[in-house]
Amino acid sequence: MTETQQPPFKVAIIPVTQLQQNCTLVWCTKTMRGAFIDAGGDLDKLKLAIARSGVTIEKLLVTHGHIDHCGSTGVLARELGVPIEGPHEADRYWINKLADDGKRWGIHGEIFEPDRWLQDGDTVTLGDLVLDVIHCPGHTPGHVVFVHQPSRFAIVGDVIFQGSIGRTDFPLGNHQDLIDSITQKLWPLGNDITFVPGHGPTSTFGQERKTNGYVSDYVLG
Repeated sequence: MTETQQPPFKVAIIPVTQLQQNCTLVWCTKTMRGAFIDAGGDLDKLKLAIARSGVTIEKLLVTHGHIDHCGSTGVLARELGVPIEGPHEADRYWINKLADDGKRWGIHGEIFEPDRWLQDGDTVTLGDLVLDVIHCPGHTPGHVVFVHQPSRFAIVGDVIFQGSIGRTDFPLGNHQDLIDSITQKLWPLGNDITFVPGHGPTSTFGQERKTNGYVSDYVLG
């Protein structure tokens, strides 16, 4: 008898803050080393996820600088003694507003300086895994997406959701940039890519190309 082989890459979604932002625990099953992507708050829930999964957190990754996605990232990085990677430096504006935005939204917000700002085409490592970094501005100017190509899986933050797309009416948002990011940077990755959005259920790029009222092939002509 042969044992069932573990997939190399696993994901657990942990909604945090009253905005129900999808913080994602991702890890390498071979090494059991991983990262939280978008540790926005509710750190007790995140620490419980670490204990239950047995994952060793080696870094924190950030898709973009909005309060629900990274308000508590600096706190958790300090408590765990791990570095922060991401987002793109164009989101420094938002990270520098975290304390003020925290008061506005009733979410803990602490300004932090990432150990590494990310650029389009960079990679990040988790154990033996390599994730590709794609800069996808529009919702915010420094938004990045993380893709594990072998697993056909992406964590896209607030770029695209099941049936919707990210808001662009916040400061530094740009609707056309967001549409271009989705159609020129995400669609070419393939219809079979499953993605975790920043809020709500998972979907695939192919499903959104068929049915999304903002960026489907039919809508965009």
